[in-house]
Amino acid sequence: MSDFTQLSSAFALLRGGVLVRDTDAEILRSDPSSVITLLADAEATGGVLTSHRTTLRDGTPGTPPHFHANCDELFFVIDGRLRVLLGQEILTLDEGDLLLVPPYMPHAYAPAPGHDADFLCVFTPGTPRADYFRLLDRVHAGEASWDDLLQAQELYDTHYVPTELWP
Repeated sequence: MSDFTQLSSAFALLRGGVLVRDTDAEILRSDPSSVITLLADAEATGGVLTSHRTTLRDGTPGTPPHFHANCDELFFVIDGRLRVLLGQEILTLDEGDLLLVPPYMPHAYAPAPGHDADFLCVFTPGTPRADYFRLLDRVHAGEASWDDLLQAQELYDTHYVPTELWP
């Protein structure tokens, strides 16, 4: 697909709008400490963005440190408090806070101690990511392994990195 065709497709989708009703969103619940609601994947938005909502319960370890090479990731805290590793810094985001993580920036997140965290994630440009979250859900259900997830890092542009700054 040419850049022009892709851009035209994106504008057409935006002119017509992309609506995802709450009742139509796919909800992943295999991890008892989190809920991931898939809102819009890249094919639904013409590659403009990918989005999901996550609720993490107090005490869950959250996501390990990782980076994305091909997109920015935006976090918007809807409710609660979110603890975030951003490069070499640990931040606490409160309700209403927004954070934009650029490509290649190592980051991780979990609910702040004593709190749940409900937040919206938006990746731009959009890349197909829903299958990554479905694979993660299967890992939590015992139907896939952590190794399966590690082998899919390149496919889903989620590259795990070691760091001593994040538990």
